[in-house]
Amino acid sequence: MSNSYSGQLVPYACDDKKSQGRRYDEPHPTYRNEYQRDRDRIIHSAAFRRLEYKTQVFVNHEGDLFRTRLTHSLEVAQIARSIARELRLHEDLSEAIALAHDLGHTPFGHAGQTALNNCMKGLGGFEHNLQSLRVIDKLEQKYADFDGLNLTFETREGILKHCSVTNAKELGDVGERFINKTQPSLEAQLTDYSDETAYNNHDIDDGIRYGLITITDLLKVELFSEQYDIVNNRYPGLDDKKLLHEIIRRMINVMVVDLIDTSRENIANAKLNSISDVRNQKHAIMSFSTEMNDKKLELKQFLRKNLYQHYRVHRMTKKAANVIDSLFEAFLEDPNILPTEAIQHCNILKERNGDKGLARGIADYIAGMTDRYAIIEYERIFNPRQLSFANFNA
Repeated sequence: MSNSYSGQLVPYACDDKKSQGRRYDEPHPTYRNEYQRDRDRIIHSAAFRRLEYKTQVFVNHEGDLFRTRLTHSLEVAQIARSIARELRLHEDLSEAIALAHDLGHTPFGHAGQTALNNCMKGLGGFEHNLQSLRVIDKLEQKYADFDGLNLTFETREGILKHCSVTNAKELGDVGERFINKTQPSLEAQLTDYSDETAYNNHDIDDGIRYGLITITDLLKVELFSEQYDIVNNRYPGLDDKKLLHEIIRRMINVMVVDLIDTSRENIANAKLNSISDVRNQKHAIMSFSTEMNDKKLELKQFLRKNLYQHYRVHRMTKKAANVIDSLFEAFLEDPNILPTEAIQHCNILKERNGDKGLARGIADYIAGMTDRYAIIEYERIFNPRQLSFANFNA
Protein backbone atom coordinates (compact mmCIF):
# COMPACT_ATOMS: atom_id res chain seq x y z
CA MET A 1 0.00 0.00 0.00
CA SER A 2 1.32 3.47 -0.88
CA ASN A 3 2.26 5.84 1.91
CA SER A 4 -0.26 8.60 1.20
CA TYR A 5 -1.29 11.35 3.59
CA SER A 6 -4.18 12.68 1.51
CA GLY A 7 -6.32 13.01 4.63
CA GLN A 8 -4.00 15.78 5.81
CA LEU A 9 -4.13 17.68 2.53
CA VAL A 10 -6.40 20.56 1.61
CA PRO A 11 -8.85 19.72 -1.21
CA TYR A 12 -6.96 21.82 -3.75
CA ALA A 13 -3.57 20.20 -3.13
CA CYS A 14 -2.10 17.62 -5.47
CA ASP A 15 -3.00 14.14 -4.24
CA ASP A 16 -0.63 11.35 -5.28
CA LYS A 17 -3.59 8.94 -5.40
CA LYS A 18 -5.20 11.17 -8.05
CA SER A 19 -2.05 11.87 -10.04
CA GLN A 20 -2.35 12.36 -13.79
CA GLY A 21 0.14 9.54 -13.98
CA ARG A 22 3.43 8.68 -15.61
CA ARG A 23 4.36 8.45 -19.27
CA TYR A 24 4.76 4.70 -18.82
CA ASP A 25 2.40 2.87 -16.50
CA GLU A 26 3.96 1.26 -13.43
CA PRO A 27 2.56 -0.57 -10.41
CA HIS A 28 2.01 1.64 -7.38
CA PRO A 29 5.03 1.68 -5.05
CA THR A 30 4.96 -0.27 -1.80
CA TYR A 31 5.30 1.82 1.39
CA ARG A 32 5.84 5.03 -0.59
CA ASN A 33 3.52 7.44 -2.36
CA GLU A 34 4.03 8.35 -6.00
CA TYR A 35 5.79 11.64 -5.27
CA GLN A 36 8.16 9.98 -2.81
CA ARG A 37 9.13 7.63 -5.62
CA ASP A 38 9.77 10.66 -7.85
CA ARG A 39 11.96 12.25 -5.20
CA ASP A 40 13.93 9.07 -4.66
CA ARG A 41 14.54 8.59 -8.38
CA ILE A 42 15.80 12.15 -8.67
CA ILE A 43 18.21 11.74 -5.75
CA HIS A 44 19.60 8.51 -7.23
CA SER A 45 20.08 10.01 -10.71
CA ALA A 46 23.49 10.78 -12.20
CA ALA A 47 22.31 14.29 -13.13
CA PHE A 48 21.56 15.04 -9.46
CA ARG A 49 25.03 13.89 -8.35
CA ARG A 50 26.66 16.11 -10.95
CA LEU A 51 25.03 19.19 -9.40
CA GLU A 52 27.67 18.98 -6.68
CA TYR A 53 30.24 20.30 -9.14
CA LYS A 54 28.14 22.81 -11.06
CA THR A 55 28.33 26.56 -10.49
CA GLN A 56 25.68 28.54 -8.67
CA VAL A 57 27.39 31.97 -8.95
CA PHE A 58 31.06 31.18 -8.31
CA VAL A 59 32.76 28.33 -10.16
CA ASN A 60 33.14 25.26 -7.98
CA HIS A 61 36.91 25.32 -7.62
CA GLU A 62 36.92 28.93 -6.35
CA GLY A 63 36.29 27.62 -2.81
CA ASP A 64 34.75 24.75 -0.90
CA LEU A 65 32.19 26.87 0.97
CA PHE A 66 30.45 28.51 -2.00
CA ARG A 67 27.03 27.26 -3.04
CA THR A 68 26.81 24.76 -5.85
CA ARG A 69 23.72 23.71 -7.78
CA LEU A 70 23.43 20.76 -5.39
CA THR A 71 23.53 22.75 -2.15
CA HIS A 72 21.20 25.32 -3.70
CA SER A 73 18.70 22.60 -4.63
CA LEU A 74 18.79 21.23 -1.08
CA GLU A 75 18.16 24.71 0.32
CA VAL A 76 15.22 25.22 -2.04
CA ALA A 77 13.79 21.85 -1.00
CA GLN A 78 14.01 22.78 2.68
CA ILE A 79 12.14 26.04 2.14
CA ALA A 80 9.55 24.39 -0.13
CA ARG A 81 8.84 21.61 2.36
CA SER A 82 8.26 24.14 5.15
CA ILE A 83 5.79 26.17 3.07
CA ALA A 84 3.95 23.09 1.80
CA ARG A 85 3.60 21.68 5.30
CA GLU A 86 2.16 24.91 6.66
CA LEU A 87 -0.35 25.26 3.81
CA ARG A 88 -1.21 21.52 3.91
CA LEU A 89 -0.05 21.02 0.35
CA HIS A 90 1.85 17.93 -0.79
CA GLU A 91 5.27 18.17 0.84
CA ASP A 92 6.82 15.25 -1.07
CA LEU A 93 5.81 16.70 -4.43
CA SER A 94 7.24 20.12 -3.49
CA GLU A 95 10.49 18.46 -2.46
CA ALA A 96 10.73 16.44 -5.69
CA ILE A 97 10.23 19.54 -7.84
CA ALA A 98 12.81 21.47 -5.83
CA LEU A 99 15.45 18.75 -6.10
CA ALA A 100 14.95 18.40 -9.86
CA HIS A 101 14.49 22.01 -10.94
CA ASP A 102 18.16 22.60 -11.86
CA LEU A 103 19.07 19.20 -13.34
CA GLY A 104 19.36 20.69 -16.81
CA HIS A 105 21.74 23.50 -15.90
CA THR A 106 25.00 23.74 -17.79
CA PRO A 107 28.42 24.00 -16.15
CA PHE A 108 29.36 27.57 -15.15
CA GLY A 109 25.83 28.67 -14.23
CA HIS A 110 23.92 31.22 -16.29
CA ALA A 111 27.05 32.11 -18.26
CA GLY A 112 27.18 28.53 -19.51
CA GLN A 113 23.49 28.56 -20.41
CA THR A 114 23.82 31.83 -22.33
CA ALA A 115 26.87 30.55 -24.19
CA LEU A 116 25.24 27.23 -25.10
CA ASN A 117 22.05 28.99 -26.20
CA ASN A 118 24.13 31.21 -28.48
CA CYS A 119 25.81 28.12 -29.91
CA MET A 120 22.40 26.58 -30.57
CA LYS A 121 20.90 29.60 -32.36
CA GLY A 122 19.14 28.35 -35.46
CA LEU A 123 19.48 24.81 -34.13
CA GLY A 124 16.67 24.79 -31.59
CA GLY A 125 18.22 26.95 -28.87
CA PHE A 126 19.01 25.90 -25.31
CA GLU A 127 17.07 26.64 -22.11
CA HIS A 128 17.83 24.96 -18.81
CA ASN A 129 14.18 24.43 -17.84
CA LEU A 130 13.56 22.48 -21.03
CA GLN A 131 16.83 20.64 -20.50
CA SER A 132 15.80 19.62 -16.99
CA LEU A 133 12.67 18.06 -18.47
CA ARG A 134 14.77 16.43 -21.20
CA VAL A 135 17.07 14.94 -18.56
CA ILE A 136 14.25 13.31 -16.59
CA ASP A 137 12.24 12.26 -19.66
CA LYS A 138 15.02 11.00 -21.94
CA LEU A 139 18.66 11.37 -20.99
CA GLU A 140 18.83 9.46 -17.71
CA GLN A 141 19.45 5.83 -18.68
CA LYS A 142 18.81 3.59 -15.69
CA TYR A 143 15.66 1.57 -16.18
CA ALA A 144 14.97 -1.47 -18.34
CA ASP A 145 11.42 -0.48 -19.31
CA PHE A 146 11.90 3.14 -20.37
CA ASP A 147 14.29 6.02 -20.99
CA GLY A 148 14.42 8.77 -18.38
CA LEU A 149 13.06 8.58 -14.83
CA ASN A 150 9.36 8.26 -15.75
CA LEU A 151 8.26 10.82 -13.16
CA THR A 152 4.67 11.82 -12.52
CA PHE A 153 2.98 14.55 -14.51
CA GLU A 154 2.83 16.81 -11.44
CA THR A 155 6.58 16.69 -10.84
CA ARG A 156 7.30 17.21 -14.53
CA GLU A 157 5.03 20.24 -14.80
CA GLY A 158 6.62 21.78 -11.72
CA ILE A 159 10.09 21.48 -13.21
CA LEU A 160 8.99 23.34 -16.34
CA LYS A 161 8.58 26.82 -14.87
CA HIS A 162 8.31 28.71 -18.15
CA CYS A 163 8.15 27.80 -21.82
CA SER A 164 7.38 29.44 -25.16
CA VAL A 165 4.19 28.41 -26.94
CA THR A 166 6.31 27.08 -29.82
CA ASN A 167 8.25 24.76 -27.53
CA ALA A 168 5.13 23.90 -25.53
CA LYS A 169 3.51 22.42 -28.64
CA GLU A 170 6.32 19.85 -28.77
CA LEU A 171 5.97 18.78 -25.12
CA GLY A 172 2.57 17.15 -24.98
CA ASP A 173 0.80 17.12 -21.61
CA VAL A 174 3.19 19.36 -19.65
CA GLY A 175 3.16 21.96 -22.43
CA GLU A 176 -0.60 22.38 -22.54
CA ARG A 177 -0.83 24.95 -19.74
CA PHE A 178 1.40 27.36 -21.66
CA ILE A 179 -0.90 27.03 -24.66
CA ASN A 180 -4.16 27.19 -22.70
CA LYS A 181 -2.90 29.87 -20.26
CA THR A 182 -3.73 27.84 -17.17
CA GLN A 183 -1.78 27.63 -13.90
CA PRO A 184 0.38 24.85 -12.46
CA SER A 185 -0.26 23.27 -9.07
CA LEU A 186 0.28 25.25 -5.89
CA GLU A 187 3.18 22.90 -5.12
CA ALA A 188 4.85 24.00 -8.37
CA GLN A 189 4.14 27.65 -7.62
CA LEU A 190 5.53 27.58 -4.08
CA THR A 191 8.69 25.81 -5.23
CA ASP A 192 9.32 28.58 -7.76
CA TYR A 193 9.15 31.14 -4.95
CA SER A 194 11.32 28.95 -2.74
CA ASP A 195 13.97 28.96 -5.47
CA GLU A 196 13.92 32.74 -5.65
CA THR A 197 14.02 33.12 -1.86
CA ALA A 198 16.98 30.76 -1.57
CA TYR A 199 19.21 32.28 -4.22
CA ASN A 200 18.49 35.92 -3.36
CA ASN A 201 19.56 35.40 0.24
CA HIS A 202 22.37 32.92 -0.17
CA ASP A 203 23.99 34.87 -3.00
CA ILE A 204 24.45 37.62 -0.40
CA ASP A 205 26.40 35.19 1.78
CA ASP A 206 28.59 34.00 -1.10
CA GLY A 207 29.12 37.53 -2.42
CA ILE A 208 30.38 38.75 0.96
CA ARG A 209 32.52 35.62 1.41
CA TYR A 210 34.12 36.31 -2.00
CA GLY A 211 34.73 39.96 -1.07
CA LEU A 212 32.61 41.50 -3.84
CA ILE A 213 30.01 43.12 -1.60
CA THR A 214 30.04 44.18 2.06
CA ILE A 215 27.56 44.44 4.89
CA THR A 216 27.93 48.23 4.65
CA ASP A 217 26.97 48.10 0.95
CA LEU A 218 23.87 46.07 1.77
CA LEU A 219 22.60 48.59 4.30
CA LYS A 220 21.23 50.49 1.28
CA VAL A 221 18.78 47.61 0.75
CA GLU A 222 15.67 47.87 2.93
CA LEU A 223 15.07 44.14 3.33
CA PHE A 224 18.63 43.72 4.61
CA SER A 225 18.86 46.89 6.69
CA GLU A 226 15.62 46.13 8.57
CA GLN A 227 17.00 42.81 9.79
CA TYR A 228 20.44 44.36 10.42
CA ASP A 229 18.87 46.84 12.83
CA ILE A 230 16.98 44.08 14.65
CA VAL A 231 20.08 41.90 15.03
CA ASN A 232 22.39 44.78 15.90
CA ASN A 233 20.04 46.05 18.60
CA ARG A 234 19.61 42.62 20.11
CA TYR A 235 23.24 41.51 19.83
CA PRO A 236 25.45 44.63 19.82
CA GLY A 237 29.08 43.96 18.92
CA LEU A 238 28.37 40.62 17.24
CA ASP A 239 31.20 39.46 14.94
CA ASP A 240 30.54 39.76 11.20
CA LYS A 241 30.17 36.02 10.57
CA LYS A 242 27.41 35.57 13.14
CA LEU A 243 25.90 38.95 12.28
CA LEU A 244 25.52 37.97 8.63
CA HIS A 245 24.04 34.59 9.41
CA GLU A 246 21.51 36.10 11.83
CA ILE A 247 20.47 38.68 9.22
CA ILE A 248 20.11 36.20 6.35
CA ARG A 249 18.13 33.65 8.33
CA ARG A 250 15.75 36.41 9.41
CA MET A 251 15.45 37.65 5.82
CA ILE A 252 14.49 34.16 4.67
CA ASN A 253 11.99 33.90 7.52
CA VAL A 254 10.23 37.20 6.80
CA MET A 255 9.99 36.35 3.10
CA VAL A 256 8.57 32.88 3.79
CA VAL A 257 6.09 34.19 6.36
CA ASP A 258 4.95 36.91 3.96
CA LEU A 259 4.55 34.36 1.15
CA ILE A 260 2.48 32.03 3.34
CA ASP A 261 0.27 34.79 4.76
CA THR A 262 -0.33 36.46 1.38
CA SER A 263 -0.95 33.16 -0.41
CA ARG A 264 -3.34 32.00 2.31
CA GLU A 265 -5.33 35.19 1.79
CA ASN A 266 -5.28 34.68 -1.99
CA ILE A 267 -6.53 31.12 -1.52
CA ALA A 268 -9.42 32.30 0.63
CA ASN A 269 -10.37 35.01 -1.86
CA ALA A 270 -10.27 32.55 -4.78
CA LYS A 271 -12.51 30.07 -2.89
CA LEU A 272 -10.49 27.08 -4.05
CA ASN A 273 -12.11 23.67 -3.68
CA SER A 274 -10.08 21.50 -6.06
CA ILE A 275 -6.90 21.30 -8.08
CA SER A 276 -9.01 22.27 -11.12
CA ASP A 277 -9.85 25.54 -9.40
CA VAL A 278 -6.11 26.19 -9.01
CA ARG A 279 -5.38 25.46 -12.66
CA ASN A 280 -8.24 27.61 -13.96
CA GLN A 281 -7.12 30.80 -12.19
CA LYS A 282 -6.07 33.69 -14.43
CA HIS A 283 -3.05 34.39 -12.23
CA ALA A 284 -0.87 32.40 -9.87
CA ILE A 285 -2.26 32.04 -6.34
CA MET A 286 1.07 31.91 -4.54
CA SER A 287 2.55 35.39 -4.19
CA PHE A 288 4.36 37.84 -1.97
CA SER A 289 2.60 40.96 -0.73
CA THR A 290 3.05 44.14 -2.75
CA GLU A 291 5.34 45.52 -0.05
CA MET A 292 7.54 42.41 -0.03
CA ASN A 293 7.65 42.36 -3.82
CA ASP A 294 9.03 45.90 -3.80
CA LYS A 295 11.68 44.98 -1.23
CA LYS A 296 12.59 41.83 -3.13
CA LEU A 297 12.95 43.78 -6.37
CA GLU A 298 15.28 46.26 -4.68
CA LEU A 299 17.45 43.37 -3.44
CA LYS A 300 17.53 41.73 -6.87
CA GLN A 301 18.56 45.00 -8.51
CA PHE A 302 21.32 45.47 -5.94
CA LEU A 303 22.67 41.96 -6.51
CA ARG A 304 22.52 42.34 -10.28
CA LYS A 305 24.48 45.58 -10.24
CA ASN A 306 26.93 44.87 -7.45
CA LEU A 307 27.44 41.11 -7.63
CA TYR A 308 26.37 39.48 -10.89
CA GLN A 309 27.77 42.35 -12.99
CA HIS A 310 30.92 42.78 -10.91
CA TYR A 311 33.97 42.80 -13.16
CA ARG A 312 35.54 39.84 -11.34
CA VAL A 313 32.41 37.75 -11.86
CA HIS A 314 32.25 38.95 -15.47
CA ARG A 315 35.85 37.89 -16.09
CA MET A 316 35.10 34.48 -14.64
CA THR A 317 31.94 34.01 -16.68
CA LYS A 318 33.63 35.23 -19.88
CA LYS A 319 36.30 32.55 -19.49
CA ALA A 320 33.56 30.00 -18.83
CA ALA A 321 31.67 31.07 -21.95
CA ASN A 322 34.85 30.68 -24.00
CA VAL A 323 35.18 27.09 -22.78
CA ILE A 324 31.58 26.29 -23.80
CA ASP A 325 31.91 28.03 -27.18
CA SER A 326 35.18 26.31 -28.00
CA LEU A 327 33.97 22.85 -27.02
CA PHE A 328 30.75 23.18 -29.01
CA GLU A 329 32.54 24.39 -32.14
CA ALA A 330 35.15 21.64 -31.89
CA PHE A 331 32.58 18.87 -31.44
CA LEU A 332 30.37 20.21 -34.23
CA GLU A 333 33.30 20.48 -36.61
CA ASP A 334 34.53 16.96 -35.82
CA PRO A 335 32.08 14.81 -33.82
CA ASN A 336 34.59 11.95 -33.90
CA ILE A 337 36.51 13.57 -31.03
CA LEU A 338 33.51 12.98 -28.76
CA PRO A 339 33.72 10.07 -26.29
CA THR A 340 32.16 6.83 -27.56
CA GLU A 341 28.90 7.03 -25.63
CA ALA A 342 28.39 10.69 -26.57
CA ILE A 343 29.00 10.11 -30.27
CA GLN A 344 26.58 7.19 -30.26
CA HIS A 345 23.94 9.47 -28.74
CA CYS A 346 24.69 12.19 -31.32
CA ASN A 347 24.52 9.74 -34.21
CA ILE A 348 21.08 8.54 -33.12
CA LEU A 349 19.80 12.11 -32.96
CA LYS A 350 21.44 13.00 -36.28
CA GLU A 351 19.69 10.09 -37.99
CA ARG A 352 16.37 11.44 -36.70
CA ASN A 353 16.87 15.16 -37.26
CA GLY A 354 20.01 15.81 -39.33
CA ASP A 355 22.37 18.60 -38.25
CA LYS A 356 19.91 19.87 -35.64
CA GLY A 357 19.92 16.43 -34.08
CA LEU A 358 23.72 16.36 -34.02
CA ALA A 359 23.82 19.80 -32.39
CA ARG A 360 21.26 18.74 -29.80
CA GLY A 361 23.33 15.71 -28.91
CA ILE A 362 26.40 17.89 -28.46
CA ALA A 363 24.39 20.29 -26.30
CA ASP A 364 23.23 17.33 -24.19
CA TYR A 365 26.85 16.27 -23.68
CA ILE A 366 28.08 19.75 -22.75
CA ALA A 367 25.10 20.56 -20.51
CA GLY A 368 25.74 17.36 -18.59
CA MET A 369 29.32 18.34 -17.76
CA THR A 370 30.42 19.58 -14.37
CA ASP A 371 32.56 22.72 -14.22
CA ARG A 372 35.78 20.82 -13.73
CA TYR A 373 34.99 18.20 -16.37
CA ALA A 374 34.34 20.96 -18.93
CA ILE A 375 37.73 22.49 -18.07
CA ILE A 376 39.42 19.08 -18.35
CA GLU A 377 37.81 18.44 -21.75
CA TYR A 378 38.93 21.87 -22.92
CA GLU A 379 42.50 21.07 -21.85
CA ARG A 380 42.42 17.67 -23.54
CA ILE A 381 41.34 19.15 -26.85
CA PHE A 382 43.13 22.49 -27.00
CA ASN A 383 46.25 22.28 -24.84
CA PRO A 384 49.26 21.12 -26.93
CA ARG A 385 50.92 19.85 -23.75
CA GLN A 386 48.17 17.27 -23.50
CA LEU A 387 49.46 15.45 -26.63
CA SER A 388 49.53 12.10 -24.94
CA PHE A 389 47.19 9.20 -25.66
CA ALA A 390 46.43 8.78 -21.95
CA ASN A 391 45.26 12.39 -21.74
CA PHE A 392 42.53 11.85 -24.32
CA ASN A 393 40.69 9.23 -22.29
CA ALA A 394 37.24 10.52 -21.37
